[in-house]
Amino acid sequence: MPVQIAIATNNGDMGGGEVMLLNIATALRSMDIDVTVLAPTSPGELLDEARSRGFDVMPLQASTRPGYMRAFAAWRLRNRAVPLWCNGLVPTVATTGMGPRIAHLHILPTRINALAARIGRLGAASVLVPSHFMASRIRGTRVLENWTEDIAFRDREPRSVGPLRVGFLGRLTKDKGVHVLARAMFEVIARSEREVRLVLAGENRFGNSGDDREIAEALEPLAGSVDHLGWVPREEFFDQIDLAVFPSLAEESFGLVAAEAMARGVPFVISDAGALPEVAGPDHPWVARRGDEPALAEMILTLIEEFDVDGVRRDARRRWEERFSPEAGAGRVAELLLSLGQTASTWSAGDRSDR
Repeated sequence: MPVQIAIATNNGDMGGGEVMLLNIATALRSMDIDVTVLAPTSPGELLDEARSRGFDVMPLQASTRPGYMRAFAAWRLRNRAVPLWCNGLVPTVATTGMGPRIAHLHILPTRINALAARIGRLGAASVLVPSHFMASRIRGTRVLENWTEDIAFRDREPRSVGPLRVGFLGRLTKDKGVHVLARAMFEVIARSEREVRLVLAGENRFGNSGDDREIAEALEPLAGSVDHLGWVPREEFFDQIDLAVFPSLAEESFGLVAAEAMARGVPFVISDAGALPEVAGPDHPWVARRGDEPALAEMILTLIEEFDVDGVRRDARRRWEERFSPEAGAGRVAELLLSLGQTASTWSAGDRSDR
């Protein structure tokens, strides 16, 4: 009888955790494990994407988070024997103590969510987090580093004519440091001997109107030097820019976009927030203090003036191949399942990571 695993989403729309859900499902399928993806019917982005990739799906009739938790708990009560991968805090809490399951936390829980995480992990075979930074904040967890989809490395020559393009890809919110980047770029543009443009790819997902106002104010002095792309495919974004900047203020639990830049061969500046330096590696040369606009400007200027970044790009690509490629991720999933009892069908209750 084939091994089966159900994997449940945290949200119905597509974010970083949902990207990882599909990566995990793909890794499981490569091991000849039958995977069923559970998600709410509204929003239905994840369901649509999972179907398009050929996964079996279980739509749960819900349009709100409480409704999804109720529908999911009801499904679990009917299917208690199915090994379950809870991909986020919502499914983890909704199925507390119900059958064989993994609790996989992608975001550092705080305040009431921290209490919910402590309760929800009860009875889980393992509690996973994506970085050692996050494991240092949550006792008794196991690190399962994130990984990206397959991304081709692109050779590139330094741009000798036209403006240099500094890019940001992600949510256009304050926690991602977009306003800090805008203010740093004002100094970069003023001091650089070459024309420099800021390229923003993304939208204000999960943010608020306060984010919009402060970011708009920070961008106003750059009028005429900013290109807004909206959401675009990552390769299209990376191929339009000369360097990327990921200046997060929030304590990032991983930093998937940095791993994607490593794969594509794009040089990048990061802040020292959370796990970003961990992903980039100890030898990454372009790290600025989070929230420090002058320091970020200096780091961007240093990278702009660097004539030979090819060695750093290729070292980053090798790091991606070893740690953040689909093959590396599938290997970690296989090791996890072996540690839980050879196959998913033999997961036992009890959080072994606490023992």
